[in-house]
Parts: sequence; structure tokens; C-alpha cells
Amino acid sequence: MGDSTHKVAIVTGSATGVGAATAIMLAEKNINVVINYTRSKDEAGETATTCRSKGVEAITFQADVSEDDQCRAMVQAAVDEWGRIDYLVNNAARTKFNPFPNMDGVNKQDFLDIYAVNVVGAYQMIRAAEPHMRKNGGSVVNDSSIGGVTGIASSIPYAASKAALNLMTKSLAHVLGPEIRINTVVPGMIQTRWLKGGLGDEDYEKMLETTAAALPLKKVATAEDIAEVLVWFLLGASVVTGETLIVDSGMHLGPFPPYASGKNME
Repeated sequence: MGDSTHKVAIVTGSATGVGAATAIMLAEKNINVVINYTRSKDEAGETATTCRSKGVEAITFQADVSEDDQCRAMVQAAVDEWGRIDYLVNNAARTKFNPFPNMDGVNKQDFLDIYAVNVVGAYQMIRAAEPHMRKNGGSVVNDSSIGGVTGIASSIPYAASKAALNLMTKSLAHVLGPEIRINTVVPGMIQTRWLKGGLGDEDYEKMLETTAAALPLKKVATAEDIAEVLVWFLLGASVVTGETLIVDSGMHLGPFPPYASGKNME
């Protein structure tokens, strides 16, 4: 067994992007971490190495969170290694990029596959970790999407799944307390390889530029920007549970009328 004096976090989907940034930030806070991946084995190993360079222990674990037995196995791996679980970040996500008007572009199986990871997977991870987290008190944070609030996202099934995740957070807050807090972070557009891969290089760069120009804060978030808030919910916010916090540089506010920014209305 490894060093059980450090607190322990599981971050799903943490080989790259927001998940990796979150795991590294937790390592900087002296927390041992489980780096979870489905396909990105090499990147998961690199993230784990970075975490270890911060002076903590890290293990990698391949698991598809849509499979309950794999969720339970990942939780057990953390318990076997360190004897405890204190924090859980449900970051693993799945989508299918599809323009909304193309209603034939998604089918029943697409909905089921996306919900299986984004909603059911988060539930299964929480259920598996809950008995261990109650022992020392702990915190769960779900990484959602602005699509679950505005309805605008990479596809309709993805937006719907994130809305379901937001509401599930509220439902679970009633039963996980008082030992465990649970909250949700709702990012807007993020500069990640995942989005770039879905849009293609040219459309990705164009969207970054046009989105930043339209935002009140004139900045599209980085993975580290979102990780900062996820970690705050885990380690701070001691009397906050069942909350959904939008982190989007003001995207959800919509277009400002000319007078709101003091511009000439003529």
C-alpha cells in the first residue's frame, strides 16, 4: 500500500484537457490522484508523471465509466493503493458532433451512448465511491457544460445529458450529506484538444476568435481556468452543496444591447 497520509482524488477522463489540469492541480495541493483514461494510455502516463513530480503518488487506471464493474474496480484500486478516497471529479464525457437541424444525424443509440457516460457514468462513480468517502468526509464535483443550461452544444443529446447531470447533482446533494458535498461546474467554450478534434483546425480557430470577441471578459477559458474552479469546489466551499456554477466568461448572458457597454446607440 502507498502513502495513506495524503488525501486521495479520482479524476475521470484525466489523461488530457480539463481532467489532466485538475489532477495536476490537486497534486500541487499534496493530494494523491488516480488518472483515468479509456484510450489515451500514453497521455495518462505523462499526466501521472507530472503529478508525481509534485511530490505525491499517482496511478493510472483504464476504465470506461459507462460500465459499472469498471467504475467499482477503479474505486477499489484507489482503496487498495491508499486505503481511502476523499475527492471525486466526474470529468469523463462523450459527445457526437452534429448540427441541430440535422435531426437524422443522431439516433437512439447516440442518445444512449452519450447518456451512458455523461449521466449514468457519473452516477455509477459516485455510488461506488460513496461508502469510502463517507468515512472521512469528502466532496464530489461534476464537470458539466453550458450546453446543459442554454441548450446550445455539440449536439442535442450532449446538451440534454448535461442538463440531466446538473439536475442529478441537486438530487444527490439531498442524500450524500452531511459527510459528502456535491456540486457542478458548468464551463462555456474551452480551449481543448477534444473540441479542436471535433471541429477541425480551421473551424476551431475561427470559433475561438469569434467567441472571445463576443464575450464580456473577451477570453475563452483554458483547461487550467476550469480546473481552478473544480478544485475550489473540492477543497473550499465548505458549506456549499447542490450548486451549479457557470464558468464561461459571461457567455450565458447573451449579446449585450449597445447601451449596456456605453456605446453610442445612433
